[in-house]
Amino acid sequence: METVVLVMMIMVCFNYILKQTYRKVSFVALSSVICALFVGLMWQYAIEQSKSRISDWLADTTLMLDISVILTLEVLVQMTFCILAAHIHSSGKVKHYIIQIYRVLRWFPGILIFPVLFSVLVAAIFAFPGVSFPLVAWCLAALVLVVVPLSTWLLKRLLPEKEIRLELLFLSNALMAILSIVATVNGRTAVAGNTEVDWLALGTVLLLVAAGLVCGIVTYKIKLKKIIKKQIIK
Repeated sequence: METVVLVMMIMVCFNYILKQTYRKVSFVALSSVICALFVGLMWQYAIEQSKSRISDWLADTTLMLDISVILTLEVLVQMTFCILAAHIHSSGKVKHYIIQIYRVLRWFPGILIFPVLFSVLVAAIFAFPGVSFPLVAWCLAALVLVVVPLSTWLLKRLLPEKEIRLELLFLSNALMAILSIVATVNGRTAVAGNTEVDWLALGTVLLLVAAGLVCGIVTYKIKLKKIIKKQIIK
């Protein structure tokens, strides 16, 4: 369970940096300052945590379900941004409200980065016993202030194509959604197993899938014929 959470934290950081590559340098700097101030000012709350309390949080299924809801909402927002960005770049004319939604989602940095930074701060305080808590916090804040813009710049240099970064952001959020399901289950099953097969329900599902497939093929052929007729007329 802790390994899954650690992987999700790494992916949250990666998605945050990847999203910064679509913003201006001034906004990246502002975002870095906000993250650094958050780390530096949260040391008073971080020293109240303990490893046993964190383990209890990870074992609390109700808390994990609440976190999973927040994570799912953020993943949906980021994936919507990716879909709208691809739609705007591939379509000729785009409606005005779609562009406005895209601009809002583009400036949304994500909120999961703050719990991740808080957990990193707690881990740093545990890693340096005997050192002044404010000193550890503000040193980590200075590191965040440097790492965020530097990582953004390096990622843009490694992946200069916006399309590749967009696909990577979409796939990364999809993988994080899958990991959130694994973290939510946490060793238990939500529904008891059933060895009996409901053949009527299975047949209905297969019938609906077949009907949808036939409708899609017919619709595609009709549209294809219309396109061919327009090209012949021209």
